[in-house]
Amino acid sequence: MRSYKWGVAFTVVAMTLTLGACGDDDGGDGGSASTAAKPAGKVGVILPDSASSARWETADRKYLSEAFAAAGVEFDIQNAQNDKAKFQTIAEGMLSAGVKVLLIANLDNESGSTVIQKATDVGVPVIDYDRLTLGGGAKYYVSFDNVMVGTKIGEGLVGCMQANGDESGPVVLLNGSPDDNNATLFRQGYEKVLKDAGYSFVADQAVKGWDNTEAKTVFEQIFTKTKGKFVGVASANDGLGGSVVSVLDQNGLAGKVPVSGQDATDEGLQRVLLGTQCVTVYKAIKKEADAAAELAIALIKGDVAAADALASGKAADTTLNTEVPSVLLEPAGIGKAEVKDVIADGYTTVDKVCTTAELKKACAANGIG
Repeated sequence: MRSYKWGVAFTVVAMTLTLGACGDDDGGDGGSASTAAKPAGKVGVILPDSASSARWETADRKYLSEAFAAAGVEFDIQNAQNDKAKFQTIAEGMLSAGVKVLLIANLDNESGSTVIQKATDVGVPVIDYDRLTLGGGAKYYVSFDNVMVGTKIGEGLVGCMQANGDESGPVVLLNGSPDDNNATLFRQGYEKVLKDAGYSFVADQAVKGWDNTEAKTVFEQIFTKTKGKFVGVASANDGLGGSVVSVLDQNGLAGKVPVSGQDATDEGLQRVLLGTQCVTVYKAIKKEADAAAELAIALIKGDVAAADALASGKAADTTLNTEVPSVLLEPAGIGKAEVKDVIADGYTTVDKVCTTAELKKACAANGIG
């Protein structure tokens, strides 16, 4: 039986990041920098929500703001808070205000496609950020290699199940939202790893909207139906993983049944350190935000050749049967030994992760602090 290990490799695929110039963010939803040679034009950014993952407000907003401000580019960053009507309204407002580039992380393919069409109709290029809008026709896509994200989830989970002595057996799949293309790609990655390693699937359920409360209800039903007879749970992100761990804890099984996640949230990293979650996946959001900002800046400058050179990768739009020019970054699987690397990369801090006496002890044991 093959053994799986994970390591940190913050590799950028198909691009080099070179954001320049200096400026100041105004600290709000929008910002600008006072430089004589700043690119003319404003970038509109729409984030999806703040509930499915903490990353959107704690990381993406921060890093995008810093990148645009440093380059002297005006920007407007707003969050749709999982409201499709609000997503449309924000987009229409930004287009009416004359943004030159629109960068979106969609809520679903339908509403995302509507926004892309409206932007295209007025000559505004759209960059799909983190989530590819199937059927949308965005000019570019910036994200991580999401099949590889799923592969890292699967490899970490297999390693933990093997460490438990379970070389095969039933596994629960708790997948992300069925209307999120990323969730499909994540599943593609971990399903293949698990099948190849000899595991079967006792339950296979998607969670609409990545809703963590719904995920807990779904997993409670799975637990009851299966009577807890499974050797691991492939959860598609840390939020879903936290819901799973909560149910396992109620049944005296937290830390005994391996559970996966991704996003390297503070809560996910804490569970990894405590042993209730066996793996998370770190996606260096700063690199993703910097790449998206650099691409948007090239478009504002009218330098399509530079934009094309940056987006040298390809992502398949299976609805339009086209390939979208893309910047794809490489994720890293994170076990206990790698949590310190996420902190060293500046994504979070010791104070945010090592918050209790138990966690401080786990942090010290894993070279953190």
